[in-house]
Amino acid sequence: MTQIKFNTALIVGAGSGLSAALARALVTEGIKVALAARSTEDLAGLAQQIGAVTLACDASRRTDVEKLFADLDDGFGSPEIVIYNPSYRTRGPLVDLDPDEVEKSLMVSAFGGFLVAQQAVRRMLPKRHGCIVFTGASASIKGYAQSAAFAMGKFALRGLAQSMARELHPQGIHVAHMVIDGGIKSARREEQPGKPASLLDPNSIAASYLHVIHQPHSAWSAEVELRPWVESF
Repeated sequence: MTQIKFNTALIVGAGSGLSAALARALVTEGIKVALAARSTEDLAGLAQQIGAVTLACDASRRTDVEKLFADLDDGFGSPEIVIYNPSYRTRGPLVDLDPDEVEKSLMVSAFGGFLVAQQAVRRMLPKRHGCIVFTGASASIKGYAQSAAFAMGKFALRGLAQSMARELHPQGIHVAHMVIDGGIKSARREEQPGKPASLLDPNSIAASYLHVIHQPHSAWSAEVELRPWVESF
């Protein structure tokens, strides 16, 4: 089976958890990685460790996203893999939600995904080559009580991914939506004693992302759900 070759990757909404695991996994395959986040200070250690480029970008702002890709064009190169991780959550009873916070959730979780995808696709189409992966959540398919804003944003992002997949797969651009249906293990969120593998391990998630990214053209996934073995459906 021939593995599709990629040389450059951009992770938007980069941080210390899943994004860091993804970055390390990509670098081990010889792929250059660029990390974009609203603030790049916390990314300095990771960037130095893996030789990644860092760029400041608020994905919900059109001018920021356009500048991000223009800056990449000038030196790094157009990313052949783009992973969109940002999301913003505000909780509470529907009648108490701050409309400004709801708007921010939609802008970060969904509109930013559109802005990043549009810039990426414009660069991928001429080559008929590229992969865009959106990070979803349990809220992508289940709207929980007192989490309306997050569900709205994640539902919208899933709709974007589905529409893009149907439009762009025949043009050589792989679009996939990953439903992360469970808690992710981190330094701030450890598994409870006696409950091994009860949280999603970031490195295990990253391995699934890479599997999807490298799928041959004859069998592309448009959506994959990941959950710990103890997670109920």
